[in-house]
Amino acid sequence: MLAAMADHHQPEDALWQEYGLAFRDWDDLTLARWLAQTLGQLAGKSWRASHPLVGVYRLAAQLAHDRQIWFKRLASPPSAYTESECCRAPQLPLLTRDVRDSGLVCMHCHATLIPFPEIPAEHRLALEQWAGEYHPVHQVAHWPEDRQKALPSYEQAYESAAQNAERMLTHAGSVLAPMLLESYPAVIWEDHDECLEVRPEDIRFTQTRE
Repeated sequence: MLAAMADHHQPEDALWQEYGLAFRDWDDLTLARWLAQTLGQLAGKSWRASHPLVGVYRLAAQLAHDRQIWFKRLASPPSAYTESECCRAPQLPLLTRDVRDSGLVCMHCHATLIPFPEIPAEHRLALEQWAGEYHPVHQVAHWPEDRQKALPSYEQAYESAAQNAERMLTHAGSVLAPMLLESYPAVIWEDHDECLEVRPEDIRFTQTRE
């Protein structure tokens, strides 16, 4: 699962890891309190994986996982967050294009947080349809050379797939992730496709605030 998660990390991960060094000087209690307070700020909204607050939280969460902060019960997360079975951290799910296979992924330990069959039934159909449509779009970036050469213009097919990926990721952020807020206190959604060179800034939409 960790190898699979690596495909979903942002291209700037090396730089983000450098940023994360700042957290290493924090004691466990300070780190636990910051995580709990930040979960309160994340609650009630769906967030891009590329959002700076999410990126910083991910770095702190990785360090907390290494130190087993949540096992020590040094701080209480907001009551809306239930405990995850994978690492006992508060449930903070990540929605990726691989949701049918990986379910919703844990932002703390990168394991499967909610297996796909355990996602509430009222959400599964929409997620399954979206992931099923996204899979062949993403696979264009991985077509073998002989299939590429069989086309009049693979570059045109690749560009078309990238445009479709932008559209489908926009749908994930504007419709699917907010839908999941009916079942989870906060949701992170993948807003890039590195294989098709779709960047977060390519995904634009206006979020409706309640």
